Amino acid sequence: METAAVEVVDLVKRYGATTAVTGLTFTARRGAVTALLGPNGAGKTSTIEICEGFRHSDGGHVRVLGMDPQSDAGTLKPRVGVMPQSGGVPTGARAGEWLRLMASFHARPIDPDLLLTRLGLTSVAGTPFRRLSGGQQQRLSLACAVIGRPELVFLDEPTAGLDPQARMATWDLVSTLREAGVAVILTTHHMEEAERLSDHVVIIDRGEAPPDTLTGGHREVCFSTHAPLGTDALREALPPGSTVTSTPAGDRHNHVVRPDDPDGAGPEFLATVTAWCASSGVMAEDLRVRRRTLEDVFLELTGRELRD
Repeated sequence: METAAVEVVDLVKRYGATTAVTGLTFTARRGAVTALLGPNGAGKTSTIEICEGFRHSDGGHVRVLGMDPQSDAGTLKPRVGVMPQSGGVPTGARAGEWLRLMASFHARPIDPDLLLTRLGLTSVAGTPFRRLSGGQQQRLSLACAVIGRPELVFLDEPTAGLDPQARMATWDLVSTLREAGVAVILTTHHMEEAERLSDHVVIIDRGEAPPDTLTGGHREVCFSTHAPLGTDALREALPPGSTVTSTPAGDRHNHVVRPDDPDGAGPEFLATVTAWCASSGVMAEDLRVRRRTLEDVFLELTGRELRD
């Protein structure tokens, strides 16, 4: 059995004069969670819809479970689960009845009652979809996506609008899918979710890598001050290659000090930073050493400005 669930090579998608996806390449493995990240307008939805067989590509090579998502759509559909962000459930359908109907379309479905319980929907099983909260609608859509024991699942913003308890239940279910050998392709704007769940991260236009490779395990010293900081003077006191980044935040200034060496933010580096602050009369508040996060990498690669 092939290990690649999805192979995308040099994918191109155009809408008139606009190119939504330009030469995207990535691989999603079986038994792994792949997070597809990017700012709004980067082409995430177009890429997913092409992999799902809902759109044609304008160039490149796409294989899903070894098949063409367009010409082999009939064979693929029973093997692939799709969770649309908008729900996709008739507004009058009752949650439990709809999930049992979805189960009847599959040869070996998961017990609908088990899924309802696991996702906290048992109490609203008799409630029409339109009367469910946004989070409950999301969880029902997730249940519909996995009810048929798919080999591959596409999850679009699976925890949008969920409270912390429901989010944890969803994360647990995604982990269970991975352990069962299911390939999961996840799109999300929550970097904590991507970093916690994913085995592989694809940032549109910036390549692909495991989360730990992107973050580099890099530790950095963070603190805040009420007055602007002399960043050049602090940088000169640090080991060569160190960086100092300062950003205003209301009546405070937040500072991130990072050594060139990923493992360099140890006791000596911290002591250098604090000694410089003491000798310069700088009161460093909220001083801490933290690991660089996936959100930090995402913002660096895609830019901090808002996009349409």
